[in-house]
Amino acid sequence: MTILLGLTGSIGMGKSAVAAMLREAGVPVFDADAAVHRLQAAGGALVPAIGAAFPGATGAAGVDRARLGAAVLGDAAALARLEAIVHPAVATARRAFLENHAGAALLVLDIPLLFEKGGAEAVDAVIVVSAPADMQRARVLARPGMSLERFAAILALQMPDAEKRARADFVIETGVTLAETGAAVAALVACLRAHGVRYCRSCAKSSSIPKPPA
Repeated sequence: MTILLGLTGSIGMGKSAVAAMLREAGVPVFDADAAVHRLQAAGGALVPAIGAAFPGATGAAGVDRARLGAAVLGDAAALARLEAIVHPAVATARRAFLENHAGAALLVLDIPLLFEKGGAEAVDAVIVVSAPADMQRARVLARPGMSLERFAAILALQMPDAEKRARADFVIETGVTLAETGAAVAALVACLRAHGVRYCRSCAKSSSIPKPPA
């Protein structure tokens, strides 16, 4: 029986690095952001609809993510229009992923807003990727084009890290060395493959699987 895991974490927490570690451990990962990028690239299925809804946000290379982001950031109505275009297409891609990997022992859905959009109800367990706030801030502000204002606006759309950690079945820390994070990922994957979610959840609570202190 397949164990379906949700992988999430706020911006700058290192979720992509953990997703890569899961893939290296042989776990298929559906990357919602990557699916969106493909759908919005040149020739992508969403380009015409986004161009019609947000004039000036598309071009020869597909969707201009910077212009599109500027058009929806801080505008709830515009964001809702965009989500109405994007979410059904991503759901279709996710269903195809699940069908293509039917029978796998473990599958991971990498979804940034898993809790915020109610996706946690559709998985067997949730992995939250977390790091100290000062490290998160430094990582994000080092990104090209990022500003304090944009960072604050993005955080406003995301559930606070403390709440995500409280709701998580498993927490992977990235505020440590890559080797330590990798060891935590490998231990979790091995436990889930051998024993399943219920046993591993109990191990995490008893610190048998590395989990940050409360």
